[in-house]
Amino acid sequence: MFVLVAMKDLVEVKPWKFAEDRVDTVSSELNKKLANKVIHNVGLCISLYDITVLGDAMIYPGKGSCHVKVEFRFIVLRPFVDEVILGEVRSCSPEGVNVSMGFDKKGSMFDDIFIPADYLPNPSRFNREDNVWAWEYPTEDGASADLCIYNGEKIRFRVISETFVDCTPSTPELAGAAAAAAASGTPVQEESRIPYSLTGSISEAGLGLLSWWQ
Repeated sequence: MFVLVAMKDLVEVKPWKFAEDRVDTVSSELNKKLANKVIHNVGLCISLYDITVLGDAMIYPGKGSCHVKVEFRFIVLRPFVDEVILGEVRSCSPEGVNVSMGFDKKGSMFDDIFIPADYLPNPSRFNREDNVWAWEYPTEDGASADLCIYNGEKIRFRVISETFVDCTPSTPELAGAAAAAAASGTPVQEESRIPYSLTGSISEAGLGLLSWWQ
């Protein structure tokens, strides 16, 4: 679920931090810059692991800060396809189940996990009154029992795909068009984009709510 990724960066150190330990200062700046950020086709950055190369500090003309070239390794959240992971049900909709996953002791959560209706146990149905999915589990007497998926329940799922979306700022032309539309009073709808998301499945035996298999 977690990988170590080698990276390079140019870190700016402000003048009032010159007296501090350089490794501690650079580490703090890297965590501030990258932690909880998604890097396209890399994953969700969690925390700095170590610094492998710390270059000399350079002060450029007209700049009061110094800049340090640094090579380092960062802990990145990127589950691999077919990995089985434990999460928590966040919400249900007719389209499927939204899942959250905690990944550290601070309670940080990754919320962009979705289990489509087609990847729920078969047969399942959506109860619009309670806003939950129910697996119609066959019993020994030929009837069925509803095993419902409630919010807050622990759920085990298999990762079946990952999606990265490039969320870099729009081009100057598009930004200019949006500004012109706003100036003319035309409503501008901003497209909501998720930079990194996972799609999961609970259609196999042993997957789904932990309470189903206890």
